[in-house]
Amino acid sequence: MDFVSQTITSTDTSINIEVPPTLRNRKVQVIILPVEDTTQEQKKPMIRKLGFMPGPPIPDSFFEPLPEEDLQAWEGENSWGF
Repeated sequence: MDFVSQTITSTDTSINIEVPPTLRNRKVQVIILPVEDTTQEQKKPMIRKLGFMPGPPIPDSFFEPLPEEDLQAWEGENSWGF
């Protein structure tokens, strides 16, 4: 038995199928089967800008060393609370 198999995307509205000579002038059945999901290919990737939210400017004092008492508070075995 002769048959025709053709794979197209569902958005292609102009379907041209070459019918073999043995099937011409005969009643044929067309069956549409899903082959793969192409929705992932059609989605555009989300574009994200890197950066931070706008806020007040960082003062120069932020970059100065911590006072000695603050440094001592971070030292020691129990500095993380466990």
